[in-house]
Amino acid sequence: MSHFARINAQGIVTHVIVAEQDVIDSGLFGEPDTWVQTSYNTHGGQHFDPETNDLSADQSKALRKNYAGVGFKYDADRDAFIPPKPYNSWLLDEDTCLWNAPVALPEDAGTGEPPKRYQWDEETTSWDAVQEAE
Repeated sequence: MSHFARINAQGIVTHVIVAEQDVIDSGLFGEPDTWVQTSYNTHGGQHFDPETNDLSADQSKALRKNYAGVGFKYDADRDAFIPPKPYNSWLLDEDTCLWNAPVALPEDAGTGEPPKRYQWDEETTSWDAVQEAE
């Protein structure tokens, strides 16, 4: 079985289903050309082994940069699914088709006990430390 994303006229994903190619081609779920195959195991342009979550030895399985989700945009020129832009200041990485903050996440994120957490502040375009509740 494969995963398919239904794309509307604006290129936005409205549905994601599991089906065989011949079922999509039959028109049972509407016009076949509104459906684009997506790979559940593809993220950032890389394919991950579904058993181990490690990078697959066979990267030819990577499909359309990212697994599609409702609200993603299908960019036909890039042949890629792009998630919604989380903040106006974030920039699209052309290689992964993922959004990146204009400022790198602090290196100590996830370290310590409890792990240090940050959240993005769009107003200041910076990462703010999240204070843990006591």
